[in-house]
Amino acid sequence: MYDFIAIGDTVIDAFIRLKDARTNRDHSTLTLAFGEKIPYESVEIVPAVGNSANATVAAAKLGLISALVTHLGGDEYGMKCLETLIEKGVAKDFIISHSGRKTNYHYVLWYESDRTILVKHEEYERHLPDIGKPKWLYLSSLGPDSFEYHREIGKYIKENQDVKLAFQPGTFQINLGTETLKEIYKRADIFFVNIEEARTILAENSQGSTLVEKIHALGPKIVVLTDGSRGAYAFDGANKYFISPYPDPKPPLERTGAGDALASTTVAALAMGKTLEEAVKWGMINAMSVVQQVGAQKGLLTRSQIEAYLAKAPADFKLKKI
Repeated sequence: MYDFIAIGDTVIDAFIRLKDARTNRDHSTLTLAFGEKIPYESVEIVPAVGNSANATVAAAKLGLISALVTHLGGDEYGMKCLETLIEKGVAKDFIISHSGRKTNYHYVLWYESDRTILVKHEEYERHLPDIGKPKWLYLSSLGPDSFEYHREIGKYIKENQDVKLAFQPGTFQINLGTETLKEIYKRADIFFVNIEEARTILAENSQGSTLVEKIHALGPKIVVLTDGSRGAYAFDGANKYFISPYPDPKPPLERTGAGDALASTTVAALAMGKTLEEAVKWGMINAMSVVQQVGAQKGLLTRSQIEAYLAKAPADFKLKKI
């Protein structure tokens, strides 16, 4: 039996490091000269990523029996993704290749320590394979062609109440709305979004301590709300918490995958029998490590590495009731 199965799209990320750009963080804009030849510093191709692929790699590295339900094109990029996932310890049982179709390919505009991602989800004929009963099912980003696929997933989780569900919605799932996915929200044992995503879901501009409670009211048993470099909130229905980030050993290089690392590592730790406080601390440590590398997977830690960071953690690195 699998400990951890994730469902979601897999992509190739091409990281293009920009030299000449301007940002306006108040308005969340990146500005490049229009109609010009824009110099860049470097490009790095990272295969087999995406929220769910990142999650299965994180879980496998922590020692869980991990598998991914995903769809790939029958092209060279799809083969590279499959080879990479197998190399990283992810089972291939539910990875489906489609002859004549392309693999998802995204462009990451990397400027300073942050990124803007140009995304395109390819369309596939999707059906949920027989995944048995894993300890945890982790549902994350799927493309706009997956509406009926979500119905299949909803049927599965309704019929398998003993399988724990983690839900980290991607952009399309957020845009579907809480009413369309209400059964998934209600069934989630733990739910992860960042503060901007929570504001979009709720159509309001509240602070994190308020948002985490309102997301919880949609049905998830536990909500974890990340707030970038400021930390994260958690609410289990009885107590509301805040945790500051684990101190960075050096300034972050690139922030892609920090949220995935926190979410998937928290779930993996829960699957190992850790408490919510222990699990979130594990997640925060892996998020800290990931932003020290390019891409969402290079910085992922093993269990012994996370435990080493915990052993030297500051005294105030803990979930604090608020």
